Amino acid sequence: MTKMQSWSVGELRITKLFEQWISLPAEALFPEVTEQHLTTFSSGMTLQSPLKLSVHSWLVESPQGRFLIDTASGNDKSRPSSPLFDRLNSPWMENFLATGLRPEDIDYVLHTHLHIDHVGWNTRWDGTQWVPTFPNARWIIAQEEIDWHQTPAAASQEVIFADSVQPLIEAGKVQTIAGSGGEILPGIHFLPTHGHSACHMSIAFESAGEMALFTGDVMHSQLQVANPDLVSVFCLDKDAARRSRMWLLDYATSHNATLFSVHFNDSAVGRLSKVPDGYRWTAI
Repeated sequence: MTKMQSWSVGELRITKLFEQWISLPAEALFPEVTEQHLTTFSSGMTLQSPLKLSVHSWLVESPQGRFLIDTASGNDKSRPSSPLFDRLNSPWMENFLATGLRPEDIDYVLHTHLHIDHVGWNTRWDGTQWVPTFPNARWIIAQEEIDWHQTPAAASQEVIFADSVQPLIEAGKVQTIAGSGGEILPGIHFLPTHGHSACHMSIAFESAGEMALFTGDVMHSQLQVANPDLVSVFCLDKDAARRSRMWLLDYATSHNATLFSVHFNDSAVGRLSKVPDGYRWTAI
């Protein structure tokens, strides 16, 4: 079990559910990265290659219910073409149970997108088939994200959709939202940040005058705060991904939001501030 980390935003209690660390050469994640990016990425701070990335999801406990934001990669899932995620035996569920909750206690699962490291704990193997891990939850997913994953362009991700999303649809657990986003419950908004995936969403919770902003994969590393033009190799539409990142950076600063990232390393939570040459990330 990993040491639990929790933050408070308004009336929200937000807990990081850690799954695993991944190390990638900087140039493998960001093909256009330079040594200058690494050595001057934020106010004289430095990053080293390989980059240390976290895979985790977020538990939000609020007066409106209990929410998961994405569900990491999952255990025991066959991913032969992706060794980093193949048949994992991670502590994610142990970390979840350490919060004092059971899978039955989750009310909603909100998805930023449907990539391999964001949907895995949606389902578990019951001995005969993949079934919803959180039996009382409703999953909220952008309709266009689902639609794209059912096209030939998504053939390489077919097994991921089949074992981690399709069982939810068949069980009647999925509620969709339009690609333009919107408010799903009072104060909870899906914000369109397309580009990394076909219909990527960021998710904002407003509570007691404060905002928690779950970025999804708009950014993979703190490098992209100071260098928003850097695009990951995993982004579907690079130009759209850049535009979404610039929009999110501005949105977060103008709303004084607390950001909850998915792949930033030890400083997964922070705030943004504008500086003369762009933006600065301050971990909290």
